[in-house]
Amino acid sequence: MVIKTLIGPVEIDVILKRLACQLVENHNDFKNTVLIGLQPRGIPLLERLTSILQSDYGVSNIPVGRLDTTFYRDDFRRRDEPLKANQTRIDFLVEGKRVVFVDDVLFTGRSIRAALDAILSFGRPHEIELMVLIDRRFSRELPIQPDYVGRQVDSIASERVKVEWDTEGAENKVSIVQIEGDE
Repeated sequence: MVIKTLIGPVEIDVILKRLACQLVENHNDFKNTVLIGLQPRGIPLLERLTSILQSDYGVSNIPVGRLDTTFYRDDFRRRDEPLKANQTRIDFLVEGKRVVFVDDVLFTGRSIRAALDAILSFGRPHEIELMVLIDRRFSRELPIQPDYVGRQVDSIASERVKVEWDTEGAENKVSIVQIEGDE
């Protein structure tokens, strides 16, 4: 297995601050905005962004939620083993709100399509935006594009983008991992 580090902890900190700044520029006081992390991998990114928004920009009381899309996925019944659902926690209506989905890696777009279906259970948003840490731009199967991008990564199908956070016993970093058998 070949692992190549693309982004280290210092650059991730810069990217997170830039993404938070872009949110402040576009959503000002966040009065009509909610942030929703896509389970499970979007949650660490959402938590870090929320922390930066509070500490660096004084933005408080941002409605934050967690959305699980397991049962909305188009491959839900096509796997050999059953998918395990995560908990959805959205304690507010999204009716008429500006929703920002937060996820770590945008690959085929299928998870975002599932999130678009799932969010309608909580109301009809005025607008939905997408923020991702990594955009694998040449691998899209659906016409979905992010509004906020930490970094674009060009990779081939036999590679996997791995995002690691310091809470997982490692330092903050993004790596490309060559899938075994394709080396």
